[in-house]
Amino acid sequence: MKDLIEGEILKILQERDYATISDLSKALFLSESSIRRKLTKLQEKSLVVRTHGGVRRAETNNIFPSFTFRSHQNCIEKKKIALTAVNLIHENDVVFLDGTTSVFFVAEYLKQFKNIRVITNGIDTLSVLSKNNIFGYSTGGAISNTNRSVLIGQNAINMINSYHADICFFSAQSITRDGEIYDCFEEENYLRQAMIKNSNKKIFLCDSTKFGKSSPYKLCSLNDIDYIITDKINENYLDEKFSKKIIRS
Repeated sequence: MKDLIEGEILKILQERDYATISDLSKALFLSESSIRRKLTKLQEKSLVVRTHGGVRRAETNNIFPSFTFRSHQNCIEKKKIALTAVNLIHENDVVFLDGTTSVFFVAEYLKQFKNIRVITNGIDTLSVLSKNNIFGYSTGGAISNTNRSVLIGQNAINMINSYHADICFFSAQSITRDGEIYDCFEEENYLRQAMIKNSNKKIFLCDSTKFGKSSPYKLCSLNDIDYIITDKINENYLDEKFSKKIIRS
């Protein structure tokens, strides 16, 4: 229950940037003292900044929320999507995982496999692979200035190009109705494109909040991939010609 409540607080702050204790109490049907306790825990994780009578989100810069902040957003939906995604993996597979929070949860559920190899540019994802005793490779590369939880650059791309994966899991910030996928991190898109190019099966993980949003850098199209896994989808969000590619979590 703790994750759900903290996630809801972060979701409100993502939409509004700032909220009073009273606002959160009314929105979440909790006492103000309970809200304060939750905010104390979130502040200890450096996810929020307490102010007199309220709270605002803490970000690593003025543009992009931190990886930890994003991993708390829609975490229940992302976990359901990840559980569906791992059903597509087989023993002895080589797997590409990008550095997004959606794909991070896939790494959490790989304990059942004994003989897979995973290649990722996600720093937090590597830590999870180590914890779960999964045979993992880092792409290497430079730490991104805009998203400190991932590795980017030509060295990372070269490493990806030296492998061919059975399956690739990736995510992005937004998808249009006509199936175009976009993200706000340009450098990360280059790595994802290399993963997509060097994989037999390409899987896009997409919680329902990503539909209908806009981001600056095009990654690929649904025409370029095999499946999209999502928690729910309104028929108006995506052209019906892509219906055969949709897997619901």
